[in-house]
Order: sequence, then structure tokens, then C-alpha cells
Amino acid sequence: MAEYRAGRLVKSLAGHDRGRLFIILKEEAEYVYLADGKTRTVTKPKRKKKKHVQISRTGDEVIMEALTGGGAVTDEQIRYFIRCCMKENPGR
Repeated sequence: MAEYRAGRLVKSLAGHDRGRLFIILKEEAEYVYLADGKTRTVTKPKRKKKKHVQISRTGDEVIMEALTGGGAVTDEQIRYFIRCCMKENPGR
């Protein structure tokens, strides 16, 4: 079963943001809260149903540790990580 953990990279499968990459900030029973650092910031995350996102195998350890440990994550860190993932895998 897919593991929805804070800090994991996901791709939106449905909605007006279909195809865009996000980072999971928080996970609840049926929903995940996502940020991309641009339109969806850490202070205003996107709430999306789990069935509408595809989990990637990658995640940023620094962001994961900060989110699980109660530390702060900035929009710049999220944008940098997503940009690096897009450079490594341009077909996403």
C-alpha cells in the first residue's frame, strides 16, 4: 500500500492542477495537504483526496525530518526540491 508521509513528492492526478508536482505537508485519514512553494505555499496548502495524487518514490530527507520533528520548512526549500526532481526526471 502507498505510504503518504510528510515530505514525499506527489503528482496531482485530478483537478485544475493535474500533472503538477507537490510535497506532502500533512496527512489525515482521507486527505493530504500539499504545497509547491509557488501557488500553494506552506501557510496555505492545498487539501486533496489521497486517491487524486500519485506518490513518487522520492522524498527530501531534510524536509521529511523538519516536518516530522516540528521544524519549519520554507517555500524556497520546497521549490528547490521540486525543481531538482524535474531536472533529474524531465518526463514528469
